[in-house]
Amino acid sequence: MNTVLIGILSFVVLLILVFLHMPISIVMVVVGTIGYALVVNPQAALIKLGTDTFNNAAVYTLSVIPMFLLMGLFLGTSGLARRLFDAFNAWFGHIRGGLAIATVGASAFFSAVSGSNIGTAATIGKVAVPEMRTHKYKDSLAAGCVAAGGTLGILIPPSSLMIVYGALTEESIGKLLIAGILPGIVTAVLLAFTAWLQVRINPSLAPTGTEAPFKIKMQTLKSIWPVPVIFAISMGGIWLGVFTATEGGAIGAFLSLLYALITKQLTKKGLNSALEETANVTAMIFLVIIGGTLYGHFLTATRIPLLMKEYIIALDLSPLLLIGLVFIVYFVAGFVMDAMAIIVIFTNLFYPLVTQAGYNGIWFGVITILLCNIGFITPPVGPVSMVTASATNTPVEAVFKGVTPFWFALIAATAILIAFPNIATYLPGMMMN
Repeated sequence: MNTVLIGILSFVVLLILVFLHMPISIVMVVVGTIGYALVVNPQAALIKLGTDTFNNAAVYTLSVIPMFLLMGLFLGTSGLARRLFDAFNAWFGHIRGGLAIATVGASAFFSAVSGSNIGTAATIGKVAVPEMRTHKYKDSLAAGCVAAGGTLGILIPPSSLMIVYGALTEESIGKLLIAGILPGIVTAVLLAFTAWLQVRINPSLAPTGTEAPFKIKMQTLKSIWPVPVIFAISMGGIWLGVFTATEGGAIGAFLSLLYALITKQLTKKGLNSALEETANVTAMIFLVIIGGTLYGHFLTATRIPLLMKEYIIALDLSPLLLIGLVFIVYFVAGFVMDAMAIIVIFTNLFYPLVTQAGYNGIWFGVITILLCNIGFITPPVGPVSMVTASATNTPVEAVFKGVTPFWFALIAATAILIAFPNIATYLPGMMMN
């Protein structure tokens, strides 16, 4: 059978199995190994299975994954979400729709220690939505801003998906993490502005609150100092070249553990839970990276990426049209696939084309995350929207209705990054290593 045809059939099988909700990691390992056996030979496929598994698991830089997971989980046990929301509420709650703005702000700060969009949406949602209901906010706005704010969890560092992208493309993980800072701020501002604009257009969505005394505002800032301090030490050290991404994650995890112990918020049960969840998520991410690498090597053997590259070069598309094509593919895939599947499947196809067109691989990583974020809140899958609905006891229909304006905000953020790529590349370009 023609190797290209085998590659196309494997892609169809892959999509079908993903749509059937089989774990993307297992699917890619199986399809990649069988496909490699058909294209090359079974013995080579088994050798590739062994070498790729070992080589990926032995990469030192990937040890950053459990470090940043621990950092977020340790701080999460200390009631951080409630303090963040209260702080932003004190400063913005008096504005009509201020609680929605506070929710986005709390999500952005929590993302700086979380690295998970699902975790950010679920944690902030349990605090913010009951508060907004008490103040007569519409469920659609309340849940919508929680789901939209949750997407910041994989854009603002530390980001687990950014690390997966770096592992698949061999881009610097440290630079990828730093690259998410300014785009994350831009996106958070756009989401907050969207919440404010909705209420300006339709005042019935939310009431006007009362302004907190200045003394209370300052007191709330004292309660959230661990986030900016730990983030500045961890990410600042990476940016300045004082330590590697893995060392930065380890320092962040240690400082978070120290803070949780000093404040006596970390119980033995909480410690065991944090360690167990870290082990489970780390194993899942490693398996995804192994599967993505195996499938990438299989695709290379089929020559599909090379043929696609030659075909697109023959079309003589402008770099901007190429990015538009990538945008459409990711956009449509986001309707039915989760972000992890999108990254491991399409990065192997599009990364060589985009970098060949002259685009920066770090920048493309940020764009990839933004495109995935759009899918995270888009029906019918919209995993962050689904988690928000479950965590806040809000009907799924109301959540999807509420995220629609924020959906346009995420598209606007992507357009801004495409028009001004330096937003993503400026800080990494100033790194010391």
